[in-house]
Amino acid sequence: MRVFLKRSTEFAVMGGGFLCLALLVVAQAPETFSARLTTMPIEVATRANVTGSGSGSAVLDGRRLHVSGSFSGLRGSATVARLHEGLEMGIRGAAFFELAVTTSVDGTFSGEIELTREQLESLRRGRLYVQIHSATAPEGNLWGWLLQ
Repeated sequence: MRVFLKRSTEFAVMGGGFLCLALLVVAQAPETFSARLTTMPIEVATRANVTGSGSGSAVLDGRRLHVSGSFSGLRGSATVARLHEGLEMGIRGAAFFELAVTTSVDGTFSGEIELTREQLESLRRGRLYVQIHSATAPEGNLWGWLLQ
C-alpha cells in the first residue's frame, strides 16, 4: 500500500508539473497584430501625391516584435518606413524605430525590435503604427495601426 501511495504522489506531482508547464507555454504564446495601410494626406495640397495601399502584420514573442508587410501604388518611391507611437489610436506620434523598406512604388517592409514596457502597453492599446514615406509625400504616404 505504501508503494502505491508513493507512486500516486509521484505521478500527481509530475502531472501538476506538466500542467504548470503547459499553462506557462499557453500564457506566453505569441500575440499577433495586423495593419491596413491607407493614405493619410496631411493637408489638401498633398492629397494628389498620397496614393497606394498596403498591409502588414506583427508577431509579439515576449518583448520581441517582428513586423512585416507590403505596399503598392505609391506615386513616388518609398523612402523610409518607421514604427511610430501615437498619443492614442488614430493620433500621430513620434517615430521610434526604422524598418527596412523597398525603395520603390511597390515593395515590402520589415523589422524586429525589442519593445520597452511602455511600448508593449502602447502596442496592446492600439497606439503603435507603421508609416511609409515616399519621395512625393515626405511627411508620410501610408499609415496603418497595429491592432489585434
